[in-house]
Amino acid sequence: MARDPDYGAFVDKFVLELTSSAHDQPLQGLTFAVKDIFDMEGYVTGFGHPDWARTHSAATSTAPAVLAVLRGGATCVGRTVMDEMAYSIDGENIHYGTPVNPCAPDRVPGGSSSGSAVAVGAKIVDFSLGTDTGGSVRVPASYCGILGFRPSYDAVPSAGVVPLAQSFDTVGWFARDPVILSRVGHILLQSPVMDPIKPSQVIIAEDCFQLSNIPNDRLGQVLVKSVEKIYGGHILKHTVLGDYVKEKVPSLEHFTSKDIKELENNIPSLAALSNAMRSLERYEFKDNHGEWITTVKPELGPGISERVWEAVRTTGENVDACHSVKTELHAALATLLQNFGVLAIPTVPGPPPKLQADPATLEIFRAKAFSLLSIAGVSGFCQVSMPLGMHDNLPVAVSLLAKQGSDAFLLNVVESLYGTLKEQVEITEK
Repeated sequence: MARDPDYGAFVDKFVLELTSSAHDQPLQGLTFAVKDIFDMEGYVTGFGHPDWARTHSAATSTAPAVLAVLRGGATCVGRTVMDEMAYSIDGENIHYGTPVNPCAPDRVPGGSSSGSAVAVGAKIVDFSLGTDTGGSVRVPASYCGILGFRPSYDAVPSAGVVPLAQSFDTVGWFARDPVILSRVGHILLQSPVMDPIKPSQVIIAEDCFQLSNIPNDRLGQVLVKSVEKIYGGHILKHTVLGDYVKEKVPSLEHFTSKDIKELENNIPSLAALSNAMRSLERYEFKDNHGEWITTVKPELGPGISERVWEAVRTTGENVDACHSVKTELHAALATLLQNFGVLAIPTVPGPPPKLQADPATLEIFRAKAFSLLSIAGVSGFCQVSMPLGMHDNLPVAVSLLAKQGSDAFLLNVVESLYGTLKEQVEITEK
């Protein structure tokens, strides 16, 4: 399988722990890895590119998120490979090599938190830290067959993290075990451990499940049967999310182009949502890094290069409309879910693409992926990607979203459902 015992996941390996006499160390004995986007005192933050590392000096302090898990008793074993400047969901890096997907070595691992996901998927560490702006925790989690959590916007401090686009950046984390996912979450979110609350409703976004090329009996139905078993079928509801979003988010009209209406197999309102998100992301990326890009002119890999230069050339028109879309979507989804409702969608529209896939094919897949990923991205709601085993030898995943600030509740739901989901996958595979 992988020649490298570390699956190419690391840019730097070391052992770092804090000596503490504190009794309350819920992460004692656990190991973790950190994406090369977080500042750690004494280390140069590489941001996925050797030119970035070359033009920046070592960090003088450690990002609060990293400090929090160190104080929780965990041991850091290294910094992980990421996509250049975090501007991709594929996981390929022409400079540092592409970490090997432990589930499917001929497929991309997903990015931009590629090495962090691979380190967990390959059982090198117990958990890892990543970031998620457009999908950079949720996508690699789904491709590597592990759990990935994108918290509510602003729920975990992003100080000491190189920004991509501040309107959407979040600090997320990966684990194989739902109990560890929760434990890490409680430390990062600084939330007390609470008694599980049963979801008031689990809403299945029917149109989103139709976007996926995984047969529904291996995707939506696995979740439906698990929810019925754990909570009872009366809490299941079904909706056509695209229609609801179209009606409730009028500012999307600024982002609905002729091309969108003709897009095969896409949901027009969610494609417009993705357009709005990517438009603001480009503008903020340029604001953060445009000057560095034009001065240093770094060599960038295929796909990323085009995206980065498109961002550098962006004019920032429609920025106000983007912010209106954010406000409207947040309100619309809060109304839909209420306090303890959960929305279910596929994490991505299918299995991980092949390594070095044709860019044109990838673009179609990316467009569908961002229609799904931008729901949490734009609303600021929390989302967890959960593995549903393998279909045709490739990993499958489903996602649950909950209202902004309901992170501890969502982590509890994962713990309650996870075992039954695994059983249901086994029954279906027989």
